[in-house]
Amino acid sequence: MSENTATATSAAQTAEHHYETGIRKWIITATVIVAAMLELIDTTIVNVAINHISGNLGASIEDVSWVVTSYAIANVIVIPLSGFLGNLFGRRNYFIGSILLFTAASLLCGMATNIWTLVLFRFIQGIGGGALLPTSQAILYETFKPEERGAATGIFSMGLVLGPTIGPLLGGWLVDYFAWKWCFFVNIPVGLLAAWAALTYVKEPRVTHSVEKIDWAGIGLLSVGIGSLQFVLERGESKDWFETPYITWFTIIAVVSLVSFVWHELHTEHPAVDLSVLGRSKNLAIGAVLTFIVGFGLYGSLFVFPVFVQRLLGFTALLTGLVLFPSAMLTGVISMPLGIAVQKGVSPKALMGFGMVAFFWFCWELGNQTLQSGAENFFLILLIRGLALGFIFIPVTMLAVTGLHGKDIGQATGLNNMVRQLGGSFGIAITNTYVAQRVAAHRTELLGHLSPYDPAAVERLEGMKQMLGQHMLSPIEAKQSALAALEAIVTRQSYHLAYMDAFKMIAILFAVCLPLLLFIRVDKKETVDMSSVH
Repeated sequence: MSENTATATSAAQTAEHHYETGIRKWIITATVIVAAMLELIDTTIVNVAINHISGNLGASIEDVSWVVTSYAIANVIVIPLSGFLGNLFGRRNYFIGSILLFTAASLLCGMATNIWTLVLFRFIQGIGGGALLPTSQAILYETFKPEERGAATGIFSMGLVLGPTIGPLLGGWLVDYFAWKWCFFVNIPVGLLAAWAALTYVKEPRVTHSVEKIDWAGIGLLSVGIGSLQFVLERGESKDWFETPYITWFTIIAVVSLVSFVWHELHTEHPAVDLSVLGRSKNLAIGAVLTFIVGFGLYGSLFVFPVFVQRLLGFTALLTGLVLFPSAMLTGVISMPLGIAVQKGVSPKALMGFGMVAFFWFCWELGNQTLQSGAENFFLILLIRGLALGFIFIPVTMLAVTGLHGKDIGQATGLNNMVRQLGGSFGIAITNTYVAQRVAAHRTELLGHLSPYDPAAVERLEGMKQMLGQHMLSPIEAKQSALAALEAIVTRQSYHLAYMDAFKMIAILFAVCLPLLLFIRVDKKETVDMSSVH
């Protein structure tokens, strides 16, 4: 194994590099970005269609939520295996095959006539989509010359932010003007075009690493462990966590499987996921933690914001998407210049420090919004978010692979993408649970001020009764209606305060993690050999 690796590395170092140029380079770039965004858009596009799917297929909201859960589970299982599967099937073949599988599953999802058929096809779609992020990133790095890879990282990071943001906007528009099925059908022409472009323009990597032995045990343990963990994170809050026996059992299965997976991968000669790369690169290990935090903040805040503005401020799904869109566009605009700046020696720690402080500020400002806030109140705040994500994503993505060579880079991109997805899952699950707990706490606190011995509360209730009595209601009906209205006010205020707490919780998390940047060490002379990325 070591002899083959040494031979491959030597070949990579001595072979003449023919990087793509001209229009071909940009066609490949567009192809891999579109493929990556297909995967990311589909993580959120269905969320706005859940009520429509429920009504159309005659399924409960709880059952329909499996449409989201199954896709996420398949995604997070496949992502860390993408390097291994690319070696097994050939990276170009694996990339094209994954696009076609994703596209075919999208067609079948749109044609599904019952909820569990849709869940099955959605899982298959997630298997195809899971490969697109890390494989697209690897192809993009190999397309650009070493001195241009900062720009490549910027372009890829733009897709990482635009995808989840475009999803709700596109989904809301399709559901409002067409039908929920078009959330899946829209993938078909784009997927076929991407597959054709990949078949025509994408090449196999210059240096390949053959798979000598398939690590079935590692693949099995990873699938069971990550799948169980993702299931617990997706379903735990709605099932009251460990009050539900099967959530407890799946948690035990996840812990045992993942601990066994780590031990097995570190002791087997041919691991499916080479975890030893974390020991060889302290930057990758620290970068993985920071990537987890970024995923937590990005998806956690993106989960709370639409619920807050739609449930309490009356925004439509389409308006919510439109409010978020300028933020994502700003990230896209600054991504390439920031990537080039890092490539030319600008301190990645300084950029990340600025980005994390800006994200803290964004979340803290969101935590100060009122029930009278309108779309105009969020414009500047969300632009700060867009600025923050650009300054965080670019350096952390590049730092993860700094100092690595050959196939280690493929392992690093797979692990980094998996960690970000898991960070997002933890972010949504923990934020959702935190909101539920804070709603209960604020409700108890507010009800404490509605005592019949509180003059202000009595005066408010009497005023509401008199107003309702003017609408020809009897005194008893007026009192009941006043109490119901008071209950609605308490509930609305409780949720508002809880959402504000959630934003501030994420802000504090970013502030606490800032010192991690001190542990990053970057040698300016260090270069990243990406000539044999997988």
